Order: sequence, then C-alpha cells, then structure tokens
Amino acid sequence: MIALINYGMGNLHSVAKALEQVGGRVTLVDQADDLRQYDRIVLPGVGAFRDCMHALQEGGMDVALKDAIAAGTPFLGICLGMQVLMDASLEFGHHRGLGLIPGAVKPFPETHAERGFKIPHMGWNDVVLSSEKSAHPVLQPLAGQQVYYVHSYCCMPTQPEHLLAACSYGDYPFAAAIGRDNIVATQFHPEKSQRAGLALLEAFLQWNP
Repeated sequence: MIALINYGMGNLHSVAKALEQVGGRVTLVDQADDLRQYDRIVLPGVGAFRDCMHALQEGGMDVALKDAIAAGTPFLGICLGMQVLMDASLEFGHHRGLGLIPGAVKPFPETHAERGFKIPHMGWNDVVLSSEKSAHPVLQPLAGQQVYYVHSYCCMPTQPEHLLAACSYGDYPFAAAIGRDNIVATQFHPEKSQRAGLALLEAFLQWNP
C-alpha cells in the first residue's frame, strides 16, 4: 500500500499511473493522520518550495512525514519532494525545509543563462551513480541510463554520504539523487523517464531498507 501525498502541488495522476504500472497499490492521501496506515510513502511535487512547505505544514503533514520516516517507512521524494527534505531553500528568499537531509537548495549560477544554458534545466540528462559505495538498490536500474529533469534549483547536501547520484548541467554539477536510511529522493522525474523511470519505481516497491 503506497501513500501518494496530495498537498495540491504534485503531478499526481502521472506518478500514480507509473506506480500502478509496476504493480503498486496507490492511494492519494491528504490527511496527516492517515499516513501511518501505509507501507510506503511517495512525495511528488512541482512548483515553489515555500508554497510546498506551507501546504505540508498547514495540515500537519510535515510532522506526520517525519514520524513515518522515523518509524522506518520507505520514502521516495520526487523533484520538489526531494528539495523539501533539505534544511532550507534559497528560492525567492530563505525558507526552512523538513531538515531530514542536511544541506540547502540553491539556484543554478546566474551566469549559466548568459553562457547559453537555459533555465530551467529541462530534458534528458545523465544520472551518475556514486562511486564512493555500492549503488543504492533503488537507483541500480539507472546505471548507464538517462532520465528526465525539469528544475531551476538544485539540492546541495553537506554530507557526501547523502549524495547517491549526480548530474551536470553544462559544467555545473548537482545532486540527481540523495538519501539515507529509508529515504531516497530524485531531482529527476521517474514518471517521465520511460523505462528507466519505471524500473526505478519498481525497485522502490521492492526495497527493504
């Protein structure tokens, strides 16, 4: 049973369909008290960091998420759902995140657009698995594959062990995936990444951290 968190900012239909395609039983969850009933949690998201955090806090979903993760429930964050795991974001000011992964969300360099790299970073690009340790079991199917990105801001974890995979836009490296313990999160969109994305979602369903 997968809780797909509905806080008004995620591409829920596409994510739900992709999870169902690989065998998941998905329920849209918008009440914090319901979260403890589920075996796995997925937090998708598109839009602004500040608005996402406000929506999560408004109904107590932020606390329910932290409690579920602390209890060991496998968690997958997608795009904005990855960024809110960080301590803070510099998107349109300075905003506090969930604080589950140390680090901050920062924009691409201001000079990037001037050098011909359009912002947002949009389209197919690499996902380079960490060479520091064995590939994360959820990310293993992505070895040698490309995935689909749409983002203007990047996660910069402060602890190297939380960086599970990387990518570069031009000559600027950023975190493609982060995680620890029962948390895994991706900057790219598995639901838009065709076979590679479906393989990742299937691996998440089989993951026993």
